Amino acid sequence: MKNTLIALCLIGVSLSAEAETHTVTLDLPTMNCAMCPITVKKALDKVEGVSQSEVHYDDKRAVVIFDDDLTSVDALVEATTNAGFPSTTIE
Repeated sequence: MKNTLIALCLIGVSLSAEAETHTVTLDLPTMNCAMCPITVKKALDKVEGVSQSEVHYDDKRAVVIFDDDLTSVDALVEATTNAGFPSTTIE
């Protein structure tokens, strides 16, 4: 029984270790007021897998940390676009 529990714990650790977090910077050229970043942040934070987002009005960019097993850059771009702020990735 003890060996079974240890094996299950090891499997759980190995599965969670496979997921990677990534960071992407999005260009949001259509943000034109102080309220825009709030709308963009809410849209990004609703995407499953996003662990953190920071939206900056001054440089019209968003930095997003996300789990690549749960979402993708395309989904993040789609979320901002659906909120009214089309975005593109910045390398």
